[in-house]
Amino acid sequence: DICGYSTRKIHLIFNYQGKNYLWKKEPKCEVDQLTHVYTLVLHPDNTYEVYVDLEKKESGSLVDDWEMLPPREIPDPDAKKPEDWVDDEYMDDPEDKKPEDWDDVPEKIADPDATKPEEWDDESDGEWSPPMIRNPAYKGVWKARRIKNPNYKGPWVHPKIANPKFTEDQNLYVQKDMQYVGFELWQVKAGSLFDNIIVADSFAEAKALAEKTWKKNKDAERSMFNEAEEEKRKTEEAARKAAEEKRKAEEEATADDDEDNDDE
Repeated sequence: DICGYSTRKIHLIFNYQGKNYLWKKEPKCEVDQLTHVYTLVLHPDNTYEVYVDLEKKESGSLVDDWEMLPPREIPDPDAKKPEDWVDDEYMDDPEDKKPEDWDDVPEKIADPDATKPEEWDDESDGEWSPPMIRNPAYKGVWKARRIKNPNYKGPWVHPKIANPKFTEDQNLYVQKDMQYVGFELWQVKAGSLFDNIIVADSFAEAKALAEKTWKKNKDAERSMFNEAEEEKRKTEEAARKAAEEKRKAEEEATADDDEDNDDE
């Protein structure tokens, strides 16, 4: 899934009992214009592996990384955080006292460098007052010093219990009636190609096909791509220089015409 400037992720969606479930993980996908191989391996113990270009990208449990089954554990509905639980790690120092003269320092003072304008007329302009500026001696709102709270117990963790609605499905990995491979694409830029698709019972078999096709050609493909990009760069640079030379020639011709007109 490549969208906008930030979305760059591999989707892995399972259909279970008629409903689609999204992968909780969002590993980054490849974003260049070269060919890449994506491989999903499902194991009979309901674990999985995801490979990109024959290198393991992710792995985990079908139970934990999708919400096809209810969670194994749920927060204990009977457990409540104790009323006397202290989860504030720091507290105001009770020994720290605000200085008596703290509030005597105003936030703003009259600008001592300001002078009354000579043209100021008290009768028409009113009584002159110097502008106010921030007081460099002002310390802000007083706050007590913070110290470690001796009664701090750490974040309260809600105890969990076994979920009575959870039922293990040993066949979660099983994909039935797989007769076809289809692609549903939404793209605003053409150029996405798919080939060498395999659904097999053996990762070794799928890996062998990838090595025979993608791996065999990947270095040559990269070399050809780099050559094409370099040729494209040279063509664009030549076109840019030609346009710049044309622009300068037109400016010089215009300047010559202006000089001829001035001579006349």
